[in-house]
Amino acid sequence: MSTPSPTSPALGSPGAQGPASDEDEAPQPTAPAPESRGPWAPLRPLVLRLHFYAGVFVAPFLLVAAVTGFLYAGAFQAEKLVYAHEMTVPVGDTRLPVSAQVDAARKAHPEGTVSAVRPSPEDDATTRVMLSGVKGVDATHTLAVFVDPYTGQVRGALEQYGSTGALPLRTWIDEFHRDLHLGENGRLYSEFAASWLWVIAGGGLVLWFSRRRALRRVRGTSGRRRTLGLHGTIGAWAAVGFLFLSATGLTWSTYAGANIDELRTSLGQSTPSVSAAASGGDHAGHASASGSGSGGDAEHGVGLDKILAAARAEGLGDPVEIVPPADASSAYVVKQVQRSWPEKQDAVAVDPATGEVTDVLRFADHPLLAKLTRWGIDLHTGILFGLVNQIALMLLALGLILLIVLGYLMWWRRGRGSSFGRPVPRGAWAKVPPYVLVPLMAAVAVVGYFVPLLGIPLAGFIVVDVVLGEIAHRRRAA
Repeated sequence: MSTPSPTSPALGSPGAQGPASDEDEAPQPTAPAPESRGPWAPLRPLVLRLHFYAGVFVAPFLLVAAVTGFLYAGAFQAEKLVYAHEMTVPVGDTRLPVSAQVDAARKAHPEGTVSAVRPSPEDDATTRVMLSGVKGVDATHTLAVFVDPYTGQVRGALEQYGSTGALPLRTWIDEFHRDLHLGENGRLYSEFAASWLWVIAGGGLVLWFSRRRALRRVRGTSGRRRTLGLHGTIGAWAAVGFLFLSATGLTWSTYAGANIDELRTSLGQSTPSVSAAASGGDHAGHASASGSGSGGDAEHGVGLDKILAAARAEGLGDPVEIVPPADASSAYVVKQVQRSWPEKQDAVAVDPATGEVTDVLRFADHPLLAKLTRWGIDLHTGILFGLVNQIALMLLALGLILLIVLGYLMWWRRGRGSSFGRPVPRGAWAKVPPYVLVPLMAAVAVVGYFVPLLGIPLAGFIVVDVVLGEIAHRRRAA
């Protein structure tokens, strides 16, 4: 569905030219062509032409997104193997207090400041102490120090990125998928791909189901017709997944994502956050009140262990992340960070002077669109349902790669030896009735405004196509 579906007289596109091959002259059903039936008739050639052109020009970007997305989906399991020493420990008998584990991390790595602590969430997992402001570490990343919760031994330190705790391997693949390691400008490629994937997939799905059943079969066919059948069948099965990936990918893109955030905010559906304002006034001077002091900026007031105990009393189970106060008038924030199903996303603020909970935010109380956004992103990134989710994403990526290959193969064969990839004939839009064309153009304009990397290239396609058509018309007239 991600690449062009070339047409022929059998597919019902008007004006197909060129000598027919043996494949094209296979016996055809006697039923009337789809274009002769119902209100869909004028629109089908227009959708076919859009599907063709979008597939030809957008497919290279989709191919890169599919390959890098396949790698990212597999990176979660690869990470567990590559960093097994840092992430896992032999199960012991008694765990050390969290403050003691932070002390051990700070003795081994006194650089930077403690930005968060993730106590060991499982019996065989290490505790992560995240340090920010470390020389040589990207400013948007942290240095994660891995501590054995039973012995206090530091098992290593690795650069970490994002709320999912991505380590170097997954971070590299993530950034490759997101921006090709080109920074903010590189993100335009992935947004461009996501902006067009739903158009190509949706158009292909409509074209597939609008064709007669006899023309959709794969068995008993050969050559280009068989390729078309495989392309359509695979695309039809995978279309829903592509539509989902496109929609969720746009939610955190640069331009469309900003428009979606503004829309959610205007509807009162933005993601809330727990209030980190402490109620006990000025807390300066409370550092290391319950520790040895080597915890430095991690320990304030009553200390990490009582802060964690207060969060546990509010029902926050593992895995959790403890974020120290940002300044002297702020509270600790303890938040659940499990993004797999069932998600744990509750958060509390705890006064460092008294150890009392000052604010509670339950994921159950988030607005509906905030929940859907969270679930959509986690499903898109392969976290929500774990290994099953990741396998499904890898299959979708493989399906998209295969569709692109089949689409270009059809484009090649459509030339029939006389030219390379002849396009679908022009003029389809002129056959669409005004009462259909005008609302359709209005809808496209609105969508193009909110998804600019769809709207701007589409406008460019139209301008170029009109110019080329005018040039061809003048040559014929001459």
